[in-house]
Amino acid sequence: MKLNCRAASRLISAGMDRPLTVAEHLKLRMHLLLCGNCRQFSRQLDLLRQAARRAGDGAD
Repeated sequence: MKLNCRAASRLISAGMDRPLTVAEHLKLRMHLLLCGNCRQFSRQLDLLRQAARRAGDGAD
């Protein structure tokens, strides 16, 4: 079962909100090994998440 980039981006986003199943995690890992665009998207999403957390910490 091969993921396309659209499904991979959904899993990347879902993985930020909930733990992925083992099958989802493995599919995503395999896709990320082969797809530089999705690796970049994953890094950017992680940076946005960290920035939002830092901004939230400063608001208190």
